[in-house]
Amino acid sequence: MEKEKNNYSDYVCPNCNTNGMRVFYEVDNVPVHSVLLMPTRDEAISYKRGNIELAFCNQCGFISNVVFDPTKHEYSSRYEETQGFSGTFNKFHKNLAQGLIDKYDIRNKEVIEIGCGKGEFLTMMCELGNNKGYGFDPAYVPDRNTSTVKDKIEFITDLYSEKYTNYHGDFAACKMTLEHIPDTLNFMKIVRRSIADRYETIVFFQVPDMERVLSDIGFWDIYYEHCSYFSLGSLSRVFKKAGFDPIDLYKGYDDQYLMIESKPVKGEGTNKFDVEDDIEKMKLLVENFENKIYKTLDQWREFLKSKTQSNKKVVLWGGGSKAVAFLTTLGIVDEIQYAVDINPYKHGTFLAGTGQEIVSPEFLKTFKPDYVVVMNPIYIPEIKEDLNKMGLSPNILPIDHF
Repeated sequence: MEKEKNNYSDYVCPNCNTNGMRVFYEVDNVPVHSVLLMPTRDEAISYKRGNIELAFCNQCGFISNVVFDPTKHEYSSRYEETQGFSGTFNKFHKNLAQGLIDKYDIRNKEVIEIGCGKGEFLTMMCELGNNKGYGFDPAYVPDRNTSTVKDKIEFITDLYSEKYTNYHGDFAACKMTLEHIPDTLNFMKIVRRSIADRYETIVFFQVPDMERVLSDIGFWDIYYEHCSYFSLGSLSRVFKKAGFDPIDLYKGYDDQYLMIESKPVKGEGTNKFDVEDDIEKMKLLVENFENKIYKTLDQWREFLKSKTQSNKKVVLWGGGSKAVAFLTTLGIVDEIQYAVDINPYKHGTFLAGTGQEIVSPEFLKTFKPDYVVVMNPIYIPEIKEDLNKMGLSPNILPIDHF
């Protein structure tokens, strides 16, 4: 059932510091973590929850969960965010690292990564460029890094903040982290202060593309950890306001990610790309999302209900944030029993909120699903190959099927 839409004007945009954000989408009572390993179904179902109220800024095109509470979070070694078990992702990751090294001659230098996760990207930067590294992330697990260059990297198992601005690098990266930070402009100013007058420092950030989420009515990509949502324009604008000039601004990984390469400047940045002029486009996408979201939710609910009634077995492929958002937003518990994931660290754990068990692909040999709903369509070729090897031929549905 569609909720009454609110029109608020008293929220200040954390990306540009102007008033007038408008709430356009709400989801209540969702798990505050979606990739934290849950060892039991009871813990998964009872894990703490929060609300989502997405608001759009008419001035910069930024979208924020205006009721986000960072104190609810628990970033630790239980946070299992890695995509490093996928050949598709690893190819992209290595090409990204090598491309940046070649473009900016990042060799025999010092590299910083904010939000380094399990350290895969930072380790590659050090392996491929013979660099020294510093990584910041409370979810880093030392025993899982088997690289021969790990002794050249210092990992700080903490969230990056003002107290670490004494760490300096010739290249600073931050991948899939800024979307977890509510005060985006203040955070970027911290990064800028850490660089001071080292104007040749290259700063690279990667975040999810909210334009794609809105276009696909991708409710499965809206979850509590992500409090900040960017377009190319809003990403570039916060960089310039914080004291960086964009060098390059583009999309990657089947247009799922936004990438920005930049350098620090005195005052605010001025360099501009044509793709930044997207505020009117984002306004239309927000309106389209509002108009279509509840129909999309109803289509998925009816589909899953019909499969249950006809005794068809449905599994999700991908036991991460998209699966948690998909199930909790739809309120699905009984219609789907399992989520498949190739990450062995997730096997035998349970999805936050709804409690489905995360199983290995081999489990499907005996379960024999009729439908596999793929949480990220970019992995469909990989998944089809795995299913074929097991002699299985279920119907494969991408998450953006409707």
